[in-house]
Amino acid sequence: MLKDITLGQYFPIKSVVHRMDARFKIIITMLFLVMLFWGQRLTTLGAGLFFVIVATACSRIPPKMIVKSIKPIVPVLIITGLFNLFLLDGGKIYWKWHFLKLTEEGVHTSAFMIARICLLIAGTSLLTYTTSPIVLTDAIESLLSPLKKLKMPVHELAMMMTIALRFIPTLIEETDKIMSAQKARGADLESGGLIQRTKALTPILIPLFVSAFRRAEELALAMECRCYHGGEGRTRLRVLKSGLRDYLALAFTLLLFATVILCRIYVRF
Repeated sequence: MLKDITLGQYFPIKSVVHRMDARFKIIITMLFLVMLFWGQRLTTLGAGLFFVIVATACSRIPPKMIVKSIKPIVPVLIITGLFNLFLLDGGKIYWKWHFLKLTEEGVHTSAFMIARICLLIAGTSLLTYTTSPIVLTDAIESLLSPLKKLKMPVHELAMMMTIALRFIPTLIEETDKIMSAQKARGADLESGGLIQRTKALTPILIPLFVSAFRRAEELALAMECRCYHGGEGRTRLRVLKSGLRDYLALAFTLLLFATVILCRIYVRF
């Protein structure tokens, strides 16, 4: 299961989406998130699905990678779906047992919530799949640059966010290695009740925290050796430049957004 977590990974492929300005990709992703949570109608899911299909095709990311990014949250989807399915009341009642009810409103909300979360993960994963951590840092800093007038450490905030995102795959790989090493030493991590399984995580979490702190110290030392002192007077190797494809992608997203708003006002499904 840990190997299926692809959050924070970057896949260097030559595609239109990879060549886009990272600032536009962040803005488009934010618009996509707002669009998904804007309404409770099928038109919202349809627009979100259409966006994900078009973005995946243009990015040339294999569809199996999108499916792989959803696999780790399957337990969350199941729990969320069951709670909404049997605990919501409203509409026609299909089945009832004590306080549990299977109603029309529960079925609709459960299916809608699962589909929305899947589209959410699929759409946001494309941002890290198609953008390197360095470029992502520069884009976040550029978008937050107006906050510099308020004396906020914009560069440091962007750097921390990107480093955290970058080290997610590293920590996942480290966790998998520690679990394999503990199993080779005879540790039982899968049997027993909830309390026993929680106690079995102790020989995994302690080495993982030690490794994480060691990596953080090594990274800080490496940055100091390279005379890193924050964003003051810092220049960039790659200057972010926008082009026609960026404005076309933004216009496409805004068109979808406008369609969702109009459907929410005039359409009843």
